[in-house]
Amino acid sequence: MTATHASEIPPKPAIDLPAGTAKEATAIFAGGCFWCTEAVFRQIKGVKSVTSGYSGDTKEKANYEAVCAHITKHAEAIKFVYDPAQISYGQLLQIFFVAHDPTTLDRQGADRGHQYRSAIFFQSPEEKKVAEAYIKQLDAAKYFPAPIVTTLEPLTEFYPAEDYHQNFVALNPNQGYVRQCSLPKVQKIREVFSEWLKK
Repeated sequence: MTATHASEIPPKPAIDLPAGTAKEATAIFAGGCFWCTEAVFRQIKGVKSVTSGYSGDTKEKANYEAVCAHITKHAEAIKFVYDPAQISYGQLLQIFFVAHDPTTLDRQGADRGHQYRSAIFFQSPEEKKVAEAYIKQLDAAKYFPAPIVTTLEPLTEFYPAEDYHQNFVALNPNQGYVRQCSLPKVQKIREVFSEWLKK
């Protein structure tokens, strides 16, 4: 199976994190503009909260002006809290890879720059192992027409973005970028992962 840009549900990860007994876990992904990725994951069953922010550099540079000026190594990222009993880390990775194009370096559509890179900020060796194995699995299956360039970066810190960025898509549904870029991604996830949506 080859997806021109992931329009079919991808294969289930061969390895995953165990559900365990914890009622909450966190994950930090970067897949282009955080408005888009935040909106995608807010609709997923088992995801309790989603925060847009910055990962990959220092607190002093963690602001939108610096990130857009390309004077920081931050990625526009999202941090979400989820219930491992309802959705696994591997399932979140499945959604992540469908929600954006992980084969373009420092770019998502017309958005260009290091802050738009595809990245997984792992918090443990176990998370890294699952993500690394899944990338190899997708590449071996030729799910995408080009190799995945998603980076695996150890999480040092996550800094929430400015208040006006939070839940941006829901609060600004008629904004031009939202209509052109964000809402189509939200709709695609609704179609591909219809069984995983919140009721």
